[in-house]
Amino acid sequence: MELTETLQTIRAGLEGRSFDGSLKFDCGSAGRIVIADGAASTEDRDTDCTLTLSSANLEKLLAGKLNPMTAVMMGKIKISGDMGVAMKLSKLIG
Repeated sequence: MELTETLQTIRAGLEGRSFDGSLKFDCGSAGRIVIADGAASTEDRDTDCTLTLSSANLEKLLAGKLNPMTAVMMGKIKISGDMGVAMKLSKLIG
């Protein structure tokens, strides 16, 4: 799945839901997806929280095939910024 397809998956997950704060999925050279102001885009900007992970692990996370806490402990996801915003992500994917 390309990051553009992942973006569409995130946008579909946001429909009809609210997300307070801003969050960035930083997938390195594959690109970035930012959730802010109730929308998702690939436009890079400063956010309250950044999750750094591979695009493959982002796909697994969104599909429910990667436990976020386990992934953090194993170093597959690195979190910087407001941990509270990262915790809100579970409402969108869980």
